[in-house]
Amino acid sequence: MATPRLILPLAGAFATALIAVASVWAHGPALIARLEARSAEALARAGTPAVQAEFRTDRGWPTRHPTLSGGAGLGDAQRLAAAQAVAAVPGAGGVQWRREAARGAALPVAPDCASDVAAILKTRTIRFAEGSARIDNDSAELLDEVAAALRPCQGGIVAVEGHTDAQGLEPDNVALSLERARAVREALIARGIARDDLRARGLGSARPLTGLEAADPANRRIEFFVISPAPQKATPVDQPNAG
Repeated sequence: MATPRLILPLAGAFATALIAVASVWAHGPALIARLEARSAEALARAGTPAVQAEFRTDRGWPTRHPTLSGGAGLGDAQRLAAAQAVAAVPGAGGVQWRREAARGAALPVAPDCASDVAAILKTRTIRFAEGSARIDNDSAELLDEVAAALRPCQGGIVAVEGHTDAQGLEPDNVALSLERARAVREALIARGIARDDLRARGLGSARPLTGLEAADPANRRIEFFVISPAPQKATPVDQPNAG
């Protein structure tokens, strides 16, 4: 198979939250809908019905760690009550506020890992053996540079997604794309990136690049998504058990 191309689009805009993707994928939308409905009831009982709890990331990934919004004009006591109410919902994880909505303040600028890695990979690609998840030895130095560029984002969550073209059987494509994503993840772990910071997924040919036919070999690639930047230091009102 042709050499995959590596792309690094930056995604995710929340200031904190380490999402536990694996723990909710098995239950899917029904679990998220249940958590959001129970959170809305809890917020109404807490006297903050205008606050909303969202159990998805900007890219639509489900998470048990909700982000609260709609808190403009609320005092610290009300914000804390809202956070504690949602944190008490069975199945909910750590709670955070979307600071732009609650305080009107801009978020700290996150490390621009996307641009750094995109620059590194502008003229080079990580190479695999034909039809295999084995990374070519010639790509070792390139992986060193990718790991160095991702290091400022440690403490956040980076997704490594494998993609193929539509040639061949789709179960085989999915399996190979996952194996390659895992191989890249392991290579980065060996270079000092924390295992808990990386997620590997194989999507086969389900998401061809814009403008390309699904069977085009150019769809064979690995994509990195920074789905949650390194968490910022939380204030007391952002911690559901504070006070």
